[in-house]
Amino acid sequence: MAFTLYSLLQAALLYINAITVLHEEFFPKNTGWGTDPGTGRFGEEPGLKSLLMNLIQSVRTVMRVPLIIVNSIVILLLYNMAMM
Repeated sequence: MAFTLYSLLQAALLYINAITVLHEEFFPKNTGWGTDPGTGRFGEEPGLKSLLMNLIQSVRTVMRVPLIIVNSIVILLLYNMAMM
């Protein structure tokens, strides 16, 4: 199996799927990464933890519908490749 652009895109898709599957009630609270009401005060830089939680929440919000479409396309491509 060669390292191709398709396999790289497939790995990125798997990571994005993993981020969107994380349940925001269970995962952050169990790992200590819950939402911190003290972040985002005026004149203060947000920490790495709040930036990552914001990224996870943004990906879950924005990528919901496109991921359904992209996952369907990838499944169809893999099915067609398996039938050949």
